[in-house]
Amino acid sequence: MAKKNPSAPMNGDTGIIQHAKAVIAGERRFENVFQAVSRMILGDPSKIEKVTVNGRPTYDFRVFREGKKHIIGMFDEINSFVSFVKDAAEGGSSSEMAFVLIGEPGNGKTFFVDFLSGLYRQFLMRPENRRYTFRFVGLDKLGGYGKITGIESQTFEDPMVLLMNLFETKEDNKEFLAKLGATDKQLSTFWKNYRTLGACSYYIWDQIRAHCGGDLEKMFEFVEVIPVPVSESRGVITGKYAAKDKITSSAVDLLGEESITRLLHITATDNPYRFDLRRGALARVAGGGIHFADEIFKNKRDLVQVYLGVIQNRTIDIEGFKWPLDSLIVATSNNAEFARFLEEKEQAPIVDRCRLCYMSHNTNFKLQKELTAFAVGGTEKTTFVGDKLHIDPNLNYAISASVILSRMPKSDKLTPVEMMKLAAGEVAGEKSIKTLAEVIGELNTDPDITKRFGQKGLGHRNLGRAIQVLLERSETQEGRCMYAGDAFKALESVILDYVQDANDRVKYFNDLKLAKGLYREQVMTSIFNAYMDEPNAIERDVMNYVNMIIGIDAKSLGSDKLWTYRDPQTGKLVSMKIDETFINSVEERMGLKNSEQKHSYRTTISKIYGQKVIKDPNYNFMDNNDLVKAVTDVRLKSDIAGAGSLVGALSNRTNEENQKLYSRMITTMTGKLGYCATCAQKTIEYFCTQDDAN
Repeated sequence: MAKKNPSAPMNGDTGIIQHAKAVIAGERRFENVFQAVSRMILGDPSKIEKVTVNGRPTYDFRVFREGKKHIIGMFDEINSFVSFVKDAAEGGSSSEMAFVLIGEPGNGKTFFVDFLSGLYRQFLMRPENRRYTFRFVGLDKLGGYGKITGIESQTFEDPMVLLMNLFETKEDNKEFLAKLGATDKQLSTFWKNYRTLGACSYYIWDQIRAHCGGDLEKMFEFVEVIPVPVSESRGVITGKYAAKDKITSSAVDLLGEESITRLLHITATDNPYRFDLRRGALARVAGGGIHFADEIFKNKRDLVQVYLGVIQNRTIDIEGFKWPLDSLIVATSNNAEFARFLEEKEQAPIVDRCRLCYMSHNTNFKLQKELTAFAVGGTEKTTFVGDKLHIDPNLNYAISASVILSRMPKSDKLTPVEMMKLAAGEVAGEKSIKTLAEVIGELNTDPDITKRFGQKGLGHRNLGRAIQVLLERSETQEGRCMYAGDAFKALESVILDYVQDANDRVKYFNDLKLAKGLYREQVMTSIFNAYMDEPNAIERDVMNYVNMIIGIDAKSLGSDKLWTYRDPQTGKLVSMKIDETFINSVEERMGLKNSEQKHSYRTTISKIYGQKVIKDPNYNFMDNNDLVKAVTDVRLKSDIAGAGSLVGALSNRTNEENQKLYSRMITTMTGKLGYCATCAQKTIEYFCTQDDAN
């Protein structure tokens, strides 16, 4: 090892000494990948929020919610990942494990890892976070390398790792860094991330030492500090290895192999640099990177064994040569492949080295609307002939409700619709969020993963296929509109073609019927708003009912039934006349016959009002489908009883008055409610039928 006294002053600062001083001064960083990822997520406390998901408090990390196409949902999975990384950063057992996401196809596993990798690349591109490595130069002076004059560290080792291996003893190395200004606390922190040099770096550094006679100043002239390239396409810092078939896959893809090109230049047969590690995916992320093993359990057995060694020992091992790794290994697998892998009992050690996280489908209806919007696409759509393609304002609701209901498991305590509403934080009659939490708790104790909450259902890819089927329909192209009613036909087609299990198909078709019923209620609301020539007519009437039942028991209510209250949205005083006939009609529509039932329901609504309005003054009860439907039915029947039913008026347009009504409603729908002529006409036609009426 080096002979020179570590306390001896350096005559001039070389690149590596400047780097060390920058690290000691806090201008650059020396940290492992777990610390870097942990800092990326938890570094800004203002981006950590407490949220309630399915009745259970948890945390949300805003770093995953930023950007045009960000992660939606996945609260439990993100919490598990953050906890895993934080534990590893603090030296816990997670540092010797891989994080594996397991779930149904199309639920966002790969998207999560790709998004995480993208975040990490952006994080390292900031000057204060950039990673550095070293290159040995002037090798022609050493001899034995032919035309190779410069060699980069194959595993992108940090220059600080080289400085921590200058001398034989740890004390000498610490003394050298202390001479550069490092405090005892800093040295203690550095040594928590101590690693030996990789085989080829160690070999070349020994040759340089021999050539320079142990003179550090001369030795450092052979070292050049360079930034690690952050390249997605080269697989540097963030790399992906997708499982291949048994013939084309090889351990070489992960570890690298002996390079014939290098053997033509290198004279010493025992030189580890004859192995080209960058031929493999692991070396390129070994300097504080993220390795993504896509469908890890699809790999043949020898590759899984390679992963076992890499995960457990954190080294690349070839013919006895070792190169330490600093990598976060994240993997994915679908349920079927994982179940098949578990059947091979001898493969248990790899599973033992993995932190398994079972990823469910998104079960929050409100968040699903965002995911559906991503699937529909943000750019303007056109028909085959280039005409603008309109999107029915009810399309997102129809598709989102259909896929969310397919993900709701069977339960004796809650119906699928009640589960859907509670999971989205909406009102579901008298059922509480505690009931949902109980149901989820019971389901999640099932050893069969596929029976747990949200683990089965129509995935995001099936949703995308349904939109593709809808787009290719002749009705869509000719009508120049993606009509919501046709989305159910597209979903039926996808279920028939892509769902293999017969029991699943039956369940999904039943869920589709429920979604159609919910869609019909949306249509009823739109029709009433169109009839009243006001976009928020039904919302106003629903709030009138709510305010009336609150005011009906007010002490200040006189014989004229006028009640004055302060509007929480505007803060202004508003007077309204309480119409008991309207209140009773709405409640009878909901099946509330006697005074006890009515009083109980009014108390429930008053409680909801008190709880919701404190948090959100704009809360409008439009998520209470039963109430909205009842108010809509009452207003539709009462407002046009003299002119006959609205269905009759819109169906029979032989007289001038009915034709005027139809034309006026079409104008309102196209002008104020976001419909086009095609979907407005089709929606009215659908309203006039008895299809899907509950």
